[in-house]
Amino acid sequence: MRRLALLLAACWMVLLTGCATTTASTPAAPVSRSEKIDPWERWNRRVFRLNDKVDEAVLKPVATTYTKVVPEPMRRGVNNFFGNVSDVWSAVNNMLQGKFSNGLQDMVRVGTNTLFGLGGFLDVASEFGADRQGEDLGQTLGKWGMAPGPYVVWPIIGPSTLRDSIALPLDVQVSPALGMSSNGAKLATAGLQAVNQRANLLGATGMLNDIALDRYVFVRDAYLQRRRNLVYDGDPPEEKEPDDDGDTAPKAPAAGASAPASVGPAASAPAPAAAASDAGR
Repeated sequence: MRRLALLLAACWMVLLTGCATTTASTPAAPVSRSEKIDPWERWNRRVFRLNDKVDEAVLKPVATTYTKVVPEPMRRGVNNFFGNVSDVWSAVNNMLQGKFSNGLQDMVRVGTNTLFGLGGFLDVASEFGADRQGEDLGQTLGKWGMAPGPYVVWPIIGPSTLRDSIALPLDVQVSPALGMSSNGAKLATAGLQAVNQRANLLGATGMLNDIALDRYVFVRDAYLQRRRNLVYDGDPPEEKEPDDDGDTAPKAPAAGASAPASVGPAASAPAPAAAASDAGR
C-alpha cells in the first residue's frame, strides 16, 4: 500500500511538471474535445504501450493457461469468492451514496454467500434475485458531484481518471490478500486475483484487436463511457458538447432588426469514437 502511494505520487509529479512546461511554452489555442478529456495523452499513450507489452509477455499468457488448466466450475468459484469480498465494499459505498436498499441487498448477499455458499465460492444470493451491485469509491465521489477530471493511464493498473485515482488507494484495499498473515500468502492471493480479473477479459481483448483502429482511443472512450454510466446507474444525463473555441451561439436578432449579410457555418464538435472495454487491471 505504501509503495503504491509512492508510485502514484511520483507519477503525478511527472504529469504536473509536463503540464506546467507545456503551459509555459505554448501559446493559447482552441482546445479540442480530446485535449479537454485527455490533456496528458502523450504520457498516457506511452504507459498504454508499456502495459500492452507487460500484458502480452506475462498477464495474457498466464491468464490463458489458467483458463485451460483450471476447470470452469473452479474458476467460477474463485471469481465468486473475490466478488463476495468486493460486495462488502459495495455495501459501504451504496450507503454513502444514500442507496440504502441496495446497500442492504449487498449485505444480504455477503451473509448468504458466506454462510450458505462455502465462504463465497458459490453465488447462492444471485439464485434468489439478489444480484451483485459493484459500487466503489470512485462512483461514490461521482455521485457526490465530483467531476471525473482528466483521463490518466497508470502503469500495470491501467485506465483511470483523476477522480478514480483519488479513490484508488482505498479501492485497492478491498482484497482478501490483506487478511493473510504471511507475505507469501498475500502475494499468492493478490496474484490469483489479478489472473482471475485478466482471465475474465480475454474475450474482450480479442474483440478489441479485431475492430479497433486506434486501440488507445477505443479503450479510453469505452472506459469513460462505462464509468459515467456506473455513476448514474445506467441513466446518465445527456452530455452537452461545447464548441471547441468556447464561444456560444449568437442570439437571434431582435424583431425588426436586419439580418447580417452572411453567416459562417457553426463549428461542430468532433464525434466521439466508438467504445469497447479492455480494462487490463
